Amino acid sequence: MKIKKAGIILKQGSAKPRKIATELTKWLANKGIDTVIDKVDKGLDILIILGGDGTLLHVADKASRYEIPVMGINLGGLGFLTAVAAKERFEAMELLLAGKMVVEKRILLKTKLLNPSANSTSSENYLYALNDIVISKGNIDQIVKLSTWADQEFITTYKADGLIFSTPTGSTAYNLSSGGPIVQPRLPCILVTPICPFMLESRPVLLSPDVTLVTQLAGKADNVKVIVDGRFAWNMVENSQLEVKTAKKPLHLINMPQKGYFEILRNKLNWGGSGNRTPKLRSKKSD
Repeated sequence: MKIKKAGIILKQGSAKPRKIATELTKWLANKGIDTVIDKVDKGLDILIILGGDGTLLHVADKASRYEIPVMGINLGGLGFLTAVAAKERFEAMELLLAGKMVVEKRILLKTKLLNPSANSTSSENYLYALNDIVISKGNIDQIVKLSTWADQEFITTYKADGLIFSTPTGSTAYNLSSGGPIVQPRLPCILVTPICPFMLESRPVLLSPDVTLVTQLAGKADNVKVIVDGRFAWNMVENSQLEVKTAKKPLHLINMPQKGYFEILRNKLNWGGSGNRTPKLRSKKSD
């Protein structure tokens, strides 16, 4: 991979990312590569994230828009997206320069409020999510009713604590804790998952990535919020409509070649308990 200029994004409020950034800057300079800190612009050949998944989520929109590949070095918690361990950082950089890292295309969702209320800012421009777009109720003693359509075909009116629109990448986030399925990241689709539905038959659904989804707040409800990748976007009031669709440009996410998706899941979610060994698949004997 030919790299002339790299951007390094730091997790805020911690000294460790800045220390590692200094080390990486010197290492890259010895390779003839210029670096900038905490900036995302069109001239970058790669973005290196020093932090956790949240740090990566905050720059995913710009990185996808400018088609800049992103490599996450995990200095945070779970690290589903920032899957390169801190101790692997120089090995990962060597593999990257040798063109041996894996680059995956991860779809993003885009959303806007079609009829913003007086207490919500205008949403003429879309907001983008690598993980999920969440409609969440504010009051503990109410449920919200969300009538939802896919390409103008009515799906149902969800009666729940809220609704999650998730990418395959985000399937291991809020979607998973709300009973939604885990989806391989390279499977293009949109997940729609109700949060604590009032009726048990309200199940998560997987939809084509080509659909345009519209959900309308049916009935009065107080303090209903739209959250885009963990950040507050808008308030919804009765009859507010939210549009959700797939963004045109994916995020190019870089990962270690020897780390498979299910290996990451086993390690992060502790499938099978600690110390779980990977059995060998017996080869089928020929007749």
